[in-house]
Amino acid sequence: EVQLVESGGDSVKTGGSLRLSCTASELNNRCIAWFRQSTGKEREGIGGIVPATRRTEYHASVKGRFMISADYAEKTVFLQMNSLRPEDTGVYYCAAGPIGFCPITASRYNAWGQGTQVTVSS
Repeated sequence: EVQLVESGGDSVKTGGSLRLSCTASELNNRCIAWFRQSTGKEREGIGGIVPATRRTEYHASVKGRFMISADYAEKTVFLQMNSLRPEDTGVYYCAAGPIGFCPITASRYNAWGQGTQVTVSS
C-alpha cells in the first residue's frame, strides 16, 4: 500500500502563502490529490495531479489561488496556496487515488496521509 506523508502546514495571516508537500512511497500512474477538512465540515477535494503525465485538476473554489505540482523523481507532490483566507483553515490531506485521473470524491482514494494543519487568521 502507498504510504503518504504531508508537511508544510503552519499558521499564516490572511493574504499569505504556504506550500505543502506530500511525499509518497511510490507513484506509478496514480493520481495524488489534496483534500482539506475544517472543523464540523466534510472533507473537501481541492485538486490533484497524475505526476507521470502532469495532468492536474482543481476544484472551482480554489482555482486561481492554489496550484498543484509534482517532482516525479522525488515522489513528491506540492500544493502551493496563495491569497489565503480564514476559510482555508483546516487539516490538509494528500491521498492516492485511481490511475490516470483525479476524481473529486474522497471515497475514490484508498491511501491517505496523516494530515497537516493550516491556520489562516485575519
